[in-house]
Formats: sequence, structure tokens, C-alpha cells
Amino acid sequence: MAKDTVLEQSQADRIAAGAGFIAALDQSGGSTPKALKQYGIEEDAYSTEEEMFGLIHDMRCRIMTAPEFTSEKVIGAILFERTMRGEVNGMPVPTYLWEERGVVPFLKIDKGMEDVKDGAQILKPIPGLTELLATAREFGIFGTKERSVIHEANETGIAAVVAQQFELGKEVIAAGLVPIVEPEVLIDSPTKAEAETILKAEIEKQLDLLDETQNVVLKLTIPTEAGLYDSLADHPRVLRVVALSGGYSTADACEKLSKNEKMIASFSRALAEGLSAQQSDDEFNAALAENINKIYGASV
Repeated sequence: MAKDTVLEQSQADRIAAGAGFIAALDQSGGSTPKALKQYGIEEDAYSTEEEMFGLIHDMRCRIMTAPEFTSEKVIGAILFERTMRGEVNGMPVPTYLWEERGVVPFLKIDKGMEDVKDGAQILKPIPGLTELLATAREFGIFGTKERSVIHEANETGIAAVVAQQFELGKEVIAAGLVPIVEPEVLIDSPTKAEAETILKAEIEKQLDLLDETQNVVLKLTIPTEAGLYDSLADHPRVLRVVALSGGYSTADACEKLSKNEKMIASFSRALAEGLSAQQSDDEFNAALAENINKIYGASV
């Protein structure tokens, strides 16, 4: 499902103006055991990485094929690379998401982060990035996601994170994709509010350097000060500002998000809360529907 201009525009319109949220289905190697444990599968249930990724793929397929997982409430989904290359109901996952569900597919491209320096963690190098972005386009992926982390209100560290995010973002745009820029501020940072003020200023600087062909999505921690990022959402180079759940429970994340009218959700752990491998399909679908409805309600 290689990209064409009409398809790209319809997907861009869905992300920019669609009612709903972006589901994060991109747990990678390090976070997969935790995600499986939350889903009721302990580490002794698998002995190889292949088995582990097979189990998480099954969970993702169960979510993607659930009755409530449609474009009525879910406008996009972020995928792990193995998920992009996998199949659901006999179709490539990105094709299934868009053609069967109306959900815009994104790809997580980061390979983890460097150690903390100046109160922040920048991205590790991404080997084979050019080839990965070309492959993503061939699979019909609309955009990418790359996560850095900010631990404290350190201007040097935050500036480094944001500069790197936008540098990478420009490579993604040059490859014909839309980057989700994700400089996450940790929710338990003792200087969270101050870090967010610095972060906003650094993002504004970088946005103002983009030309009119360069658009991004911003994925940010729900701010301590409600509405802090409204002006970023209004920037002409920003398609959408989405919120990460950052470790908050579904209820807390939705409650905080609902106070930010110009942000929508892009939740991972909160989306899967209460889902279990041991549930019947009816039980699973009901639990997922409840989460989707809560997150949708907070997003609109």
C-alpha cells in the first residue's frame, strides 16, 4: 500500500481534524514484558524473544479487531516495527488499519535513549533509518514516532532534546512521512511545571524554523498548567498536539486531559488497562470499549 497524494491528504485531514485519539500500540523490547504482565501473561509463559513478540502481537491483533476499535473514536495507531511487518486477519497491519478500520498508521522508529545528561535523555542513533523510512512508506505508514525524556527543568538538556527531535523530524519529513515529536516530561519530576515552560519555548523556536511544507505532530506529557500548549496546537506547522499518559491511571489521565481542550490522547498503558488474556472475547471487548469511550470522551 505505497502512498499517494490523495491518500496522504485524507490521512492528514483525519489526524488534524478527526474526533478521537491516537492509540499507542508500540511497546518495544524493553517494555513488552511489562505490557504482557499487565495483560495477564507472566514471564514464565514464554522462553524466547520470538515467543514474547508473538504473544504481544496476538494482544495487539485482539485490540485492533475489537468492534470498538474504529475511526469513530480512534483516528490513528502507533505501531512497533514488528507489528508493521506482521499481519492481522490475513492483511498487512497498516493496510488493515486504514482500509478496514479507517485508522491512520504510524511507526515507532526510535531505538531507545542515551544516559541522562543535563537532566534529559536524547535519542540513541537509529541505524538503517533511511531504509526503515522507505520501508514504512511502502507499507503505507503515514508518520513516525520518536521518544526522548526530560527529567528536570534544565535549559541545556531540554534544548538538546528538542533540537535533536526536530533534526530527526526533518529527515522523516524529507522521506515523505509526518513525525510525531515526543519530548516526554516525566510526571514525577520535581520541576515538571518549570520544565514544561522551558520545553514550550524551545518547541516554539523550532516550529518557527520550519517551512510551509514541514508539518509535525507533538506528543507531550499532560501539562501541570492546563492549556499551556494551546498556542502550540494553533501553530500552522502543527497538525495536532497529543498527550501521553505517562504512567497515570486511565481515570487520572482522562481527568487531566479533559482540562486541555486542544490536546487529544495518545495513550498506551491506559488504553490496555484492565485487559486480560484470560478474558472471553465478550469480556475483553467490553473492557476495551470502556477504556476507548473514556479516552475518547477526554479527547473531544
